[in-house]
Amino acid sequence: MAIPDFQSIMLPLLKFAGDNKEHTFRESIEHIYSVFKLSEQEQKEVLPSGSQNIIDNRVGWAKFYLKNAGLIETPKRA
Repeated sequence: MAIPDFQSIMLPLLKFAGDNKEHTFRESIEHIYSVFKLSEQEQKEVLPSGSQNIIDNRVGWAKFYLKNAGLIETPKRA
């Protein structure tokens, strides 16, 4: 399976956040790994800049847009 785009990640991430518990960014990424059944190789793929894993970047963007839409909160950093 190809690495999902950030739009595809938004609904599973929103559902994950819907349990009214605080989750770390890493927990969110791990959840997305399992939802999309990403292989170890897909989990380790990096952006062309080499600065970040692709999936981490896309989960970050999904979180950013959900937060800006007022659908999730980030009560504390990280």
